[in-house]
Amino acid sequence: MIFKRKIYNKMVEWKRNSGGRTALLVEGARRIGKSTIVEEFAKNEYAVHLIIDFTVASKAVISLFDDLSDLNRIFLQLQLIYGVSFEARNTLIVFDEVQFCPRARQAIKHLVKDGRYDYIETGSLISIKKNVKDILIPSEEERIEMFPMDYEEFLWAIGKKGTVPLLRKVFDNREPVGIAHRKLMRDFRLYMLVGGMPMAVESYLETNDLKKVDYVKRGILKLYQDDFFKLDETGRITDLFKNIPAQLNKNARRYQVSSVLPNERADSIAPLLSMLVESKTVLIAYHANDPNVGLANNKDPNLFKLFVADVGLFTTLVFLDKDFTENTIYEKLLSDKSNVNLGYLYENVIAQTLAANGNQLYYHTFLNPASGHNYEVDFLLSRGNKICPIEVKSSSHRAHASLDVFCEKYSNRVGNRYLIYTKDYQKDGATQLLPAYFAQFL
Repeated sequence: MIFKRKIYNKMVEWKRNSGGRTALLVEGARRIGKSTIVEEFAKNEYAVHLIIDFTVASKAVISLFDDLSDLNRIFLQLQLIYGVSFEARNTLIVFDEVQFCPRARQAIKHLVKDGRYDYIETGSLISIKKNVKDILIPSEEERIEMFPMDYEEFLWAIGKKGTVPLLRKVFDNREPVGIAHRKLMRDFRLYMLVGGMPMAVESYLETNDLKKVDYVKRGILKLYQDDFFKLDETGRITDLFKNIPAQLNKNARRYQVSSVLPNERADSIAPLLSMLVESKTVLIAYHANDPNVGLANNKDPNLFKLFVADVGLFTTLVFLDKDFTENTIYEKLLSDKSNVNLGYLYENVIAQTLAANGNQLYYHTFLNPASGHNYEVDFLLSRGNKICPIEVKSSSHRAHASLDVFCEKYSNRVGNRYLIYTKDYQKDGATQLLPAYFAQFL
């Protein structure tokens, strides 16, 4: 199935604005649909296209990029090998999984300068050291990050194309949704279970069987773990990834590295963490020590939380100790009748939603002197000259003590403040209580 993706319009914008002066690099985790949407773009927007998949390209093709002294020879060979006929300024050449041929990526500088054709590269693990150590990264390369399908893209896939524009109007008016809220929350929980990996969404549409969807997601997780072992044979990256749900469930102020990897600390595993983050399979939220506009200037690199980049994979990871995630578990989660604490599940999907909208993730904790425990604000957004604190709950409870104390402590810095929960929109003093499906508008 070909799903409608928001990144398509960004590629159209790149083509219009670039005029052949830059190549486009589409990067993201494996299995999120990069190759599929780029191929669809190539078919629709160009008279001629050529896709070179470097996972299967022959040695003859790969060797073409060893010598760039004669581009005419390279173009002729590509046309002969792939049986296409290039048309100047109306041909797109796609370097698919370009990390497997770093010299092709380096060649982009000269290919773009030549000016005859357009170029898109796709890849994952693009920036890890072993894939860039021997090449010059081309400055003629525009980067765009692709994510798993967000909630709106998921709704498009299941045939509900008009839902989000209507919700946007309600959100802009700061009104309750009303009687449709329960159905909307059920749709949102369905998204949390299926997730945004195209193969999982396709399985759901074809089978309506969440057990089969779970099987697909387990296959993707196995693929990721195989990739992690290639990066680190000790298995430490895999351990960091697999323990994300358990770490979030602790409600600790950081990812506790030493509890997963004994005798290790956050600073000692920095190279491993960098590779994990570069794989785009996870999202990282840093602690903002002094929350203010310019959150990046106040982040603590040794205080962080990790989220899985796709909430559907996160759900499967939670129950990975079983042979399969039984349909009864899924049905209880879908109907909101599970006795499992889902706080970390909601926190993960909100992290994914905020990141897909282009936000870097930050949070803040501070001590409650009376109890000795920490207050925590789950997410911080920088908006204009103010910060917007967000607290996330998996229930209908309206209590927001951490938010209140934070806003009092930093009153001159705070703009809008939000509690994201499972009930309909309402206001509680200065705090806006948002149903989880409104997070996409923040």
